[in-house]
Amino acid sequence: MGLLTGILTAPVAPLRGVVAIAEQIRKQAEEQFYDPVTIRAELEAIDARRAAGDLSEHEATAREDALVERLLLGRQLREERHG
Repeated sequence: MGLLTGILTAPVAPLRGVVAIAEQIRKQAEEQFYDPVTIRAELEAIDARRAAGDLSEHEATAREDALVERLLLGRQLREERHG
């Protein structure tokens, strides 16, 4: 039975490889998106743009709120995975 299963599923083996690679890329992108260091750098950039007058107070606050929300969601996801 194992040989027959191997022969019948061989054509989909490349697809499984592509799916595994896509999953690794998704994980890497998610880790970077929720990385506290990345978010902190983005918060500092917003602060600098606010100080330079490139962002209004309202725009800066909205962007900061979104980043803080992303930070909290990332922390929650990490706790669910590891905890």
